[in-house]
Amino acid sequence: MTLNRRTFLGTAGAVAAGLSAPAVLAQGKPRVVVVGGGAGGATAARYIAKDSKGEIDVTLIEPSRTYYTCFFSNLYLGGFQELSGIAHSYGTLAAGYGINVIHDWATGVDPDARTVSLAGGGFLPYDKLILSPGIDFVDGAVEGWDVSAQNKMPHAYKAGSQTELLKAQIMAMPEGGTFAMVAPPNPYRCPPGPYERVSMVAHVLKARNPAAKIIVADPKPKFSKMALFQEGWANHYEGMVDWIGEDFGGGNVSVDPDAMTVTIDGEETKVDVCNVIPAMKAGRIAEMAGVTDGNWAPVNAADMSSKANPDIYVLGDASQQGDMPKSGFSANSQAKVCANAVRGALTGSKVFPAKFSNTCWSLIGTNDGVKVGATYEATPEKIAKVDGFISQTGEDADLRKATYEESIGWYAGITSDMFG
Repeated sequence: MTLNRRTFLGTAGAVAAGLSAPAVLAQGKPRVVVVGGGAGGATAARYIAKDSKGEIDVTLIEPSRTYYTCFFSNLYLGGFQELSGIAHSYGTLAAGYGINVIHDWATGVDPDARTVSLAGGGFLPYDKLILSPGIDFVDGAVEGWDVSAQNKMPHAYKAGSQTELLKAQIMAMPEGGTFAMVAPPNPYRCPPGPYERVSMVAHVLKARNPAAKIIVADPKPKFSKMALFQEGWANHYEGMVDWIGEDFGGGNVSVDPDAMTVTIDGEETKVDVCNVIPAMKAGRIAEMAGVTDGNWAPVNAADMSSKANPDIYVLGDASQQGDMPKSGFSANSQAKVCANAVRGALTGSKVFPAKFSNTCWSLIGTNDGVKVGATYEATPEKIAKVDGFISQTGEDADLRKATYEESIGWYAGITSDMFG
């Protein structure tokens, strides 16, 4: 399947969710509060506001005035994208769709009173609450590292200043230096995929610092698109990347940010840059709302509603929904299903059966793009994979270039779908 901006937007109206009856509400417009302005939250807010034509009051809470997408942030590290190219504002959502955009932190949820508290003071009432807070990190997941060390050993898993910092560190590496990555266990947010990131770092170092080495300590025995990446590393960056998987001690890792050392299965290595990507869990507001199992938020596949509270919906990375990966494409797809279901519940408008899709592109080297994807359906148990596709090893250069160009078209489409 080939996607570009036109086809991506053209299929946007074909997704929705399971049937539900209109809610009984107090007088006045029904109120939807959305927490998190990324691929899930921004899309849900826009579709509810657009399709309800003013019948629903929509508020979007997002602390950042400029949103940097995690997808394509690796391409910034690799020199294929400017930081300004992944930066987006919320002006069109406010001015063009009448969404009340509040740049603040949501600090609490009262499910009984149906209110969301703000760091700046006060609270917002809701009839339906949509949470799309992305990820936080599991405390103690990597021995020796916590968020206080993120300036010495950045995670760069929330795009923006962390991405800039990691790139600056890579560019400042000494000749013949060592870049280390501590890869995350499953499940994890992707993009920014760890192995595309390895490829982009290798691309920069090959040009600027060809004697440099990359070490990847990975707690997993294998990873998505593994054969494609390893083929690409051999073709583009021979001898530069040392991937150490679970079988060779990749899960037995500790770091010392002050000494800039990484210890893998008892062997300490001095490094110049260390990208620590810890184990992940749902963004903290989901836990505050009482909708997580301790790590993720279980949801109903038909409409992305929380299994703990029917008036709260959880999208994207934070949700535990079944077979879909934690990607921006997934969050966008889930948001459209959720938006249709919420609008139907609040206004009685038509609700369509839920259908989902996802594609994840990765860039390995110049014009060497690969992808994996699938379509999904809602079952009583979960979002279930229906069929899928993946790039193959040994593909010719023209096909790989076309795959990369397809990803650029998709980026234009999804960001327009999110931000208008």
